[in-house]
Amino acid sequence: MESLTGLISAVNGIVWGPMMLVLILGVGLFLQLGLRLMPIRKLGTGFRLMWGGRAARAGEDAEGEISPFNALMTALSATVGTGNIAGVATAVFLGGPGALFWMWCTALVGMATKFSEAVLAVNFREVDEAGNHVGGPMYYIKNGLGHKWAWMGTLFAIFGMIAGFGIGNTVQSNSVASVIETNFGLPLWVTGVILMVLTGAVLLGGIRRIGHVAGVLVPFMALAYLLAGLTVLSINAAAIPTALDLVFTHAFSPAAAEGGFAGAAVWAAIRFGVARGIFSNEAGLGSAPIAHASAQTKDPVRQGLIAMLGTFIDTLIICSITGLVIITSGAWTSGESGAALTSSAFAAALPGLGNYVVAVSLAIFAFTTILGWSVYSERCAEYLFGVKVIKPFRVAWILAVPAGAVISLDFVWLLADTLNAMMAIPNLVALALLSPVVFKLARDYFARQA
Repeated sequence: MESLTGLISAVNGIVWGPMMLVLILGVGLFLQLGLRLMPIRKLGTGFRLMWGGRAARAGEDAEGEISPFNALMTALSATVGTGNIAGVATAVFLGGPGALFWMWCTALVGMATKFSEAVLAVNFREVDEAGNHVGGPMYYIKNGLGHKWAWMGTLFAIFGMIAGFGIGNTVQSNSVASVIETNFGLPLWVTGVILMVLTGAVLLGGIRRIGHVAGVLVPFMALAYLLAGLTVLSINAAAIPTALDLVFTHAFSPAAAEGGFAGAAVWAAIRFGVARGIFSNEAGLGSAPIAHASAQTKDPVRQGLIAMLGTFIDTLIICSITGLVIITSGAWTSGESGAALTSSAFAAALPGLGNYVVAVSLAIFAFTTILGWSVYSERCAEYLFGVKVIKPFRVAWILAVPAGAVISLDFVWLLADTLNAMMAIPNLVALALLSPVVFKLARDYFARQA
């Protein structure tokens, strides 16, 4: 077991190493420039389409299973999770305040990546034997690049199906059970059973019920967390200018050791800021387009404009709130990391309340991640084995939830994290090769709007 762990650790160091980060940022920058910064310029258009996409447009009901808005909420349910609370804190702990700046950079290029993923997902989606619209990297690789590339889509599906049980299921239930036990004293197994029942109640209803629940729960949880974060920032208002100065200064110069903070070179700020940013918003990993492929729309570009908001909301809004709360509180020099660092930062401004805000937020974020990732992994399993695998898969997914709550997951986390990164490789190759399709569809769409 030790030798296997060592092997996977070595692979993890490669797939999450400098070359992968350069590849993800490089493809994102290429797409952003190829689109002439359209995802940034058309941000307002995206929000208008999102609001108007709460229901399908007339005549498009048969084109998908969930509204464009609920497709975004389903994707956000998977991306807005522990990365927004624990991931940001880990980035600041290891890379200093400058890591937040590099997280913002991943979001700016990641908007183009997410736009392109959704455009291709809708453009190359299929209708399965059950009548559902299915899509994602495995389908746009097969249908866009041709059957000679289909092996790459199969690899993506294998990585996505297995990784989901770790990063999207057991790791999330474990996080919820741990934080609930710490703050409320509830035994791990009790939390696991409760999560299993809630997950089963939603999951057995399929993509339509998941989309409906996500459409209600995700906006509520995001706004509640933002309200709590803005309350803390208003209390720490005097420290905000200094915090922003630290963010921009340490993005380009080393952060010296201070208190329990060990200090960090500029490379550490870049490395951990980019890695945690990608982990949080998943731009380039190929997961979100699987949800957007189910949207009730005939226009790939319109769904792409809505999809890119996921990266903006996740990283430029929610992660920024977490990062600024941590930096303005001064807790980043305490030596704590992960969710404990975020919890202490909130508690410093809201004594006796802040830690509970983080605990409840983390629990809800993680629960919705379990729901969102169930869609991703199920679609990967269906691609590999057909619709007959759907019901057994859902049962296995539900049963994995309580198991994750009570067992040690160090190896599972390592394996899932590695496979999660390996999903990105075939997806990024496909995005680069299919970029002319994205650029043409975007040009044609805006020419019609002129």
